[in-house]
Amino acid sequence: MNLAVVSVSALALAILLSCVTQINVGIVSIALAWIIGVYLGGMQAKQVAAGFPVELFLTLSGVTLLFAQAQVNGTLDRMTRQAVRLCRGNAGALPLMFFFLGAGLASLGPGNIATAALLAPAAMATAERLRIPAFLMAIMVGNGANAGSLSPFAPTGIIVNGLMDRIGLHNAAMHNWLGNFAAHATVALAGYLLFGGIGQLRRKDTGQVEEEAVPFAKEHWITMAVIAALVLGTLVGKVNIGMAAFACAAVLALTRASNDAEAIRKMPWNTLVMVSGVTVLIGILEKTQGIELFAGLMAKVSTPESVTAVVAFLTGVVSVYSSTSGVVLPAFLPAIPSLMEKLGGGSALAVASAMNIGGHLVDVSPLSTIGALCLAGVADGAESKALFYKLLVWGLSMCAVGAGFSWVFFR
Repeated sequence: MNLAVVSVSALALAILLSCVTQINVGIVSIALAWIIGVYLGGMQAKQVAAGFPVELFLTLSGVTLLFAQAQVNGTLDRMTRQAVRLCRGNAGALPLMFFFLGAGLASLGPGNIATAALLAPAAMATAERLRIPAFLMAIMVGNGANAGSLSPFAPTGIIVNGLMDRIGLHNAAMHNWLGNFAAHATVALAGYLLFGGIGQLRRKDTGQVEEEAVPFAKEHWITMAVIAALVLGTLVGKVNIGMAAFACAAVLALTRASNDAEAIRKMPWNTLVMVSGVTVLIGILEKTQGIELFAGLMAKVSTPESVTAVVAFLTGVVSVYSSTSGVVLPAFLPAIPSLMEKLGGGSALAVASAMNIGGHLVDVSPLSTIGALCLAGVADGAESKALFYKLLVWGLSMCAVGAGFSWVFFR
């Protein structure tokens, strides 16, 4: 039996299940890794378990716990309210503000999904009150949250940087973050210009957004201080972000600035299990030469000149229906060294960038969590249905846009 074919087929099954079901494919991936590794590959169970990403799991747990605490005690909500008040109800400025607010918050650490969950309800309600097109606001909120998703402090950025370190692409965190930000800022600006942003700036009847001024209390100042300490410690002191995040979370718990038990319940355990489980299965692919087979399949439809466009398109198509950080990137990024070898040249960093951007640009689709959060914020049923189809077309079109962007800038 060809174990490479079996392991690649198992990965394909996991990806398919993530597209068509609500099953956490991390659970399925660990089960498949165990069956293939122990009963078909003759491995010991501890060899299969060695593929569990301990360091990545601890880093993600620490960061997501800290920002769950910041959400539980209301710090992130107050920061958002203060930002909205700065626009003084200007209908043209509000979509831009939500883009930059989303990018900023996501970059600090909550990540794209948590940021969208925080901002989308307020953004879509504000759009309805000020008669800003819902489609325009959804584009700005979704792309803003995704623009900060590859920050070295955000969960997806941590996942991507860890995967890239494993394949020899070290110290690429800032490159990933800035490249992803540039791609999302470009498409957001295009959406703003195409779908009514300029017209909103010219309006004279915008009125005021009645955001209540909610003061910052002691616990909020403590929370912002420890987050600032984490950012500075990571950037300047080069401390381990995961361990430092646990230390910051401990400070918030000990000072009673946040309820750690409630924060633990709010952590994205589904994503943690998904990422860890798929990584265990990828470990089996590496041991059974499945990665080489997977890379060979991609190499058959690529050339050194077109590979960035091809992989961006492929990751985009799969990401429309599947988890970008939990399934798609953990599956695609480890194949890069073998893909480069089979193509006989090319830049591994460029291909990784194309995968990262291609996978994320489509995530404003209503089939993704971020697009769905924006859709859920629309109260009117007819408008919600229209927005669904607009976001679906937008998300699917981003497969081609991501391919084009990657071909131009990553060659």
